Amino acid sequence: MKLYSYFRSSASYRVRIALNVKNLPYDYVPVHLVRDGGEQLKPDYRKVNLDGIVPTFVDGNEVMPQSLAIIEYLEETHPEPPLLPGTPAERAYIRSVALQVACEIHPLNNLRVLKYLKHTLCVDDDAKDAWYKHWIEAGFATLETHLAGDPRTGKLCFGDTPTLADACLIPQVFNAQRFKVDTAKFPTIQRIYDRAMQLDAFARAAPGAQPDAE
Repeated sequence: MKLYSYFRSSASYRVRIALNVKNLPYDYVPVHLVRDGGEQLKPDYRKVNLDGIVPTFVDGNEVMPQSLAIIEYLEETHPEPPLLPGTPAERAYIRSVALQVACEIHPLNNLRVLKYLKHTLCVDDDAKDAWYKHWIEAGFATLETHLAGDPRTGKLCFGDTPTLADACLIPQVFNAQRFKVDTAKFPTIQRIYDRAMQLDAFARAAPGAQPDAE
């Protein structure tokens, strides 16, 4: 197994968490998203991933982009321990939390959007950071209410063991903290993050623990 990854990419971070939870060894191939205009945009990498994004996961002859698709593949091919446990309704709940992060919050703040704001729309750094914080805080506000009020929330997003929801949430909290969002305003989310980072699978997946960390 091989993972093309960038240490600060939250989508790559999700997959690293999933691989670690399932205790699956893999080769880490760094793709620097900023150096030389972005290694993900170079022809050699475009041959691996036409969209020029990370992560890309390789398992034998199978080459897969898109973090959630990769994690679902890992879930189907290596079902233990499960990242989507429970009944169909419970799995739908876990997916709903994951998708709130991956589809509602993250896309507005990924690197391509931030570069477009700065270099094409000529937004200055203060305005760009304000954009980032606005969408993080708006998304976290509803997610906090959701998690705080649902009896299925435990030490983590769903009970006390890691799920797909945690694999998506924890990287987004890291990003929020990096951009100086006050995550203390979201105590349930902060509590889940703090608990997850005590677990080896999450600690080993953290950006600072990657071979390309700067």
